[in-house]
Amino acid sequence: MAFELSAQTVYILFLLFFVCSTCGQLYLSVRQSKAVLAHRNHVPAAFTQNVSLAEHQKAADYTLAKQRLARYEILFQALLLLLFTLGGGLDLLARLNQEWVQHDIAQGIVLIGLFALVNMILGWPIAWYRNFRLETKFGFNKMTLATFMADQCKGCLLAIIVGLPLLYVVLLLMRILIATHWFGGAWWLVVWLVWVIFSLLLMWAFPKWIAPLFNKFEPLKDDILRARIENLLHRTGFHSDGIFVMDGSRRSGHGNAYFTGLGNHKRIVFFDTLLKDMQAGEVEAVLAHELGHFAHKHVFKQMIVTFILALVIFAVLGWLLPQSGFYLGLGVHESSHAMALLLFMLVLPVFTFPFSPLASVLSRKNEFEADQFAAKYADASDLIHALTKLYRTNAASLVSDIWYSRFYDSHPGARERIAALQIATKAD
Repeated sequence: MAFELSAQTVYILFLLFFVCSTCGQLYLSVRQSKAVLAHRNHVPAAFTQNVSLAEHQKAADYTLAKQRLARYEILFQALLLLLFTLGGGLDLLARLNQEWVQHDIAQGIVLIGLFALVNMILGWPIAWYRNFRLETKFGFNKMTLATFMADQCKGCLLAIIVGLPLLYVVLLLMRILIATHWFGGAWWLVVWLVWVIFSLLLMWAFPKWIAPLFNKFEPLKDDILRARIENLLHRTGFHSDGIFVMDGSRRSGHGNAYFTGLGNHKRIVFFDTLLKDMQAGEVEAVLAHELGHFAHKHVFKQMIVTFILALVIFAVLGWLLPQSGFYLGLGVHESSHAMALLLFMLVLPVFTFPFSPLASVLSRKNEFEADQFAAKYADASDLIHALTKLYRTNAASLVSDIWYSRFYDSHPGARERIAALQIATKAD
């Protein structure tokens, strides 16, 4: 091995990145709260005609409440990470698992399953508070406790049905390829390929078989709106498997629209909450924006970037897996293939946090391009009105701290986005 990590090196690097990541997230959250609070009593000039002071203040208060909860969640997740790693939590799960299960692959599956179950249960209080306190306070939550628990059970069942076979195949491949030294030790390349194929199949199957487990999808019944949308699809050369309305109001008052699926299984989905508040021209403009992502191949490009990054991640895992320092430096003494997967994915966000702005910059660029596409094939003023309504009905803050935005915002700021569309309107 050309370079071997010592346990001390891993320990120091982990603590360094852990502190930077945790403090960085808290710092950015505080900055965002301060920026929103500083502008709470003044509606930005671009929105004074369409957003009242009361609506603006509701958005500010909603954002401040979410940021307060986010800070508690950051600290909670940081504590859990320390308990699972340096605190010996993963070691404890591994030892308990070894007493119950004998076969190595079964041990690996049970270990990861136990971790997922414990992590989910520990996360329930925050999830419950977010839905039944914070969202309810601001009038967005429509979910009952029965629906919440049903979603949790469905998620667990889906993870077992879909995730268990993938995990079994991955662990089996790791055992065979590592033991036989096939592919010159590049077992991770084969596992990455299996993961890519699985991801594509999941994207293809999601709209038809998975999404309906959680929501009802009905064909769009408004004939006038349907005709307008079909005309837009014809003008842009887009083909889909149908236009559907989702019962988003069953869980939340937030409105949205999205595309899902691959190939002939692509679907256009509108939340019923969005259609309730939008005029036909505004719905068309929102759809035109989504079509812009496909026209500019944003979905395909993002998928390729994701696969390339995953390849790098698997390669790093392949390098770390045989190194004892990787486990010992993170407080783990019970090493195995499954433990390597679990430990690596658990600490990965700590080391990737500094690179968050790169993904956000690319995403915001894509959103600007999609807006310009919408301005070309629909009325830019309709998109401005639609976005303003979305900001209003979703209580989205019209103000954001510049550094918080650089790290987290996948969409451009409200003022920048509207200003770019106004320029496009004048150009027309």
